[in-house]
Amino acid sequence: MSEELSKKYLPNEVEAKIYKNWEKSGCFKPRRAKNKYTAFMAPVNITGNLHIGHALENTLLDVLVRRKRMQGMETLWLPGTDHAGIATQNVVEKELKKEGIKRQDIGKDEFIKRVWQWREKYGDIILNQFKKLGVSVDWSRNRFTMDKDYQEAVKVAFKHYQEKGWIYEGRRLINWCPRCGTALSDLEVEHKEKRGKLWYLRYPLKTRAEGDKNNIQYIVVATTRPETMLGDTAVAVHPEDKRYRRLIGKTIILPLMNREIPIVSDNSVNKEFGTGADKVTLAHSSADFDIAQRNNLPSIQIIDEKGKITKEAGKNFEGLSISNARKKILKILKEKELFEKEEEYTHNISVCYRCGAPIEPLISSQWFLKMKTLAKLAINAVKSKKVSIYPKKWEKSYFNWLENIKDWCISRQIW
Repeated sequence: MSEELSKKYLPNEVEAKIYKNWEKSGCFKPRRAKNKYTAFMAPVNITGNLHIGHALENTLLDVLVRRKRMQGMETLWLPGTDHAGIATQNVVEKELKKEGIKRQDIGKDEFIKRVWQWREKYGDIILNQFKKLGVSVDWSRNRFTMDKDYQEAVKVAFKHYQEKGWIYEGRRLINWCPRCGTALSDLEVEHKEKRGKLWYLRYPLKTRAEGDKNNIQYIVVATTRPETMLGDTAVAVHPEDKRYRRLIGKTIILPLMNREIPIVSDNSVNKEFGTGADKVTLAHSSADFDIAQRNNLPSIQIIDEKGKITKEAGKNFEGLSISNARKKILKILKEKELFEKEEEYTHNISVCYRCGAPIEPLISSQWFLKMKTLAKLAINAVKSKKVSIYPKKWEKSYFNWLENIKDWCISRQIW
């Protein structure tokens, strides 16, 4: 009696068998040929499932690899998975939280054991999903970024680029996540719109400006972060702003700190924002850091890695949380009649891409990758037509990003 065919295509009944036959036959492994073609799978995180981006990227790559294989080339497609340090640390911490404990309670060695347990339990999920997609990778060469040999290869590469002068240790402004307790790269920072306030604060002048007929006694700055004023080292105005031209070079007495700071000029100041006068806290703002570099200003860090106010801010504020310091500062400024007004204000804040906590820009000693040479190579690849970008309109964004890119922070303080 003949078996009746299903009226519907049931992939679960046939595709797994076909893929197993492909693997068993060794057809994904390279076979000797004159011409060679190699492709690399971008290592995917072990922390979750594949998403549509993974499917699109690897489907397109699979098309290219299969075509080269059919053309008789010796073809190798290398697969791998990424330990995804910050992401994995977060998911394992969430598991610990269910038990009512923190990673600090069990220590680094035990925590790392938990990470490996997580990998053993969930790490193969995405690999099996790739197999369901039908990708023709050589699974015998699969690598995990925490494999012993892989770790040694990372050390060799690090040493190579350090000796080449591309990797260096320096003290620069970085993105710091107080919750995760680690530095982040620029790409690991997300921006979210937040409804907040814009506070207008009065900074008293030490002396009147020459030719001042209006008897100006203070300059007003507008800020969304009044707590950082404790670390201000200048107030910046645009050199062409007629309102402040006579004040450039004058001295201000920083409220609450009684520290003398200068009024400097800088072309980056937005004359239309707030009052057109910006407080400069280079240790806690990337824009201020650049202004400070151009004007040779000192650095004062008043927020630490845990999001607490440092001793540099004085005994009245040391140890306070950012929110409590803000409340106390605004209260004192109002009492001293140095508070002008506040306005409702919607702005973008930087948050950690994994835990969503607000990012704290900090000056810190970290490892950096020099980007100037690498960026130039990437720019020339497109300008020479070796690489094409589609749609072409995105070339402008590509060039703008690379031409303004800063040295890349590659340090992570994760267990």
